[in-house]
Amino acid sequence: MSELGKRLKDARESKGYSLDDLQRITKIQKRYLTGIEEGSYDSMPGKFYVRAFIKQYCEAVGLPPEEIFEEYKSEIPVTQHEEIPDSLSRVQTRKTVSESSSKILDFIPTLLIVVVIIGIFFIAWVFLSGKMGNNDAADNDTNKNSQVAVDEKDVPKEGDDSKKSSDKEEKPAADEDKKQDKEADSNDTKKEDAQTLEQTSVQGYKTTYELNGTDQFNLSLSAEGDSWIRVYNQEEKILFEGTLKKGDQEDLDLSEESQAYLVIGDAANAIISVNGEEVEYGIPTDVVRQDVIINYSKESSE
Repeated sequence: MSELGKRLKDARESKGYSLDDLQRITKIQKRYLTGIEEGSYDSMPGKFYVRAFIKQYCEAVGLPPEEIFEEYKSEIPVTQHEEIPDSLSRVQTRKTVSESSSKILDFIPTLLIVVVIIGIFFIAWVFLSGKMGNNDAADNDTNKNSQVAVDEKDVPKEGDDSKKSSDKEEKPAADEDKKQDKEADSNDTKKEDAQTLEQTSVQGYKTTYELNGTDQFNLSLSAEGDSWIRVYNQEEKILFEGTLKKGDQEDLDLSEESQAYLVIGDAANAIISVNGEEVEYGIPTDVVRQDVIINYSKESSE
């Protein structure tokens, strides 16, 4: 056991944590935690994961990561990105608004006023048009009632009445079919528009989403470069684990699950999509490890 490993183990035991407890807290596999304590890093995916896992271990047991990295720098592997351990816990809490966005926001109140004025004129025009139309219809009914048939040719024949009655019966049937088709199209459109994938929280390196309004949960994983990904369900069962290289894609049907917990290494290279909709990270992609949690409430199909 290395000096660093002994220091970490003593801190863990002083907290009363077992390796299983630490695995649940950090989401790091137990075998990697054991490797850190024993100073054996060969089993880990890469050097930057070693540094990232050590930093998470320190934070979980209450040790200052910066001091540990400085004190044991001879034992910890060095990567090209020395800033990686420090950036894992950083969260972007505020986004600056560009000058062009500010101008657009200033213009919105004026635009709303114009829209309201146009809406008032439109409603007034519809009201007046409808009133005039009703007056014309009343005048036409009065004129029709005042006319009296004085000739036999003005009396409708029996055959004509039968034909008109048949036409009237066929027309409502056709109208009913069209109405049903429109309702079916409307229902399909509502089902497509009902899906929502909403970002609900960002904590540390974890971003949480809520997927609602759909009975499908199809998760697609792809990469623009090397990226290591692990996917758990709500019972912490591993559904996928592996390294995706550029051009690789992995598709998972999670429609029967209520949660997908993704641990993503080298997040800038990974592309995550849910039902064809790309998931945006809640924190900058220069953070090497990111966890994405997707809670799914299945909507029963009618």
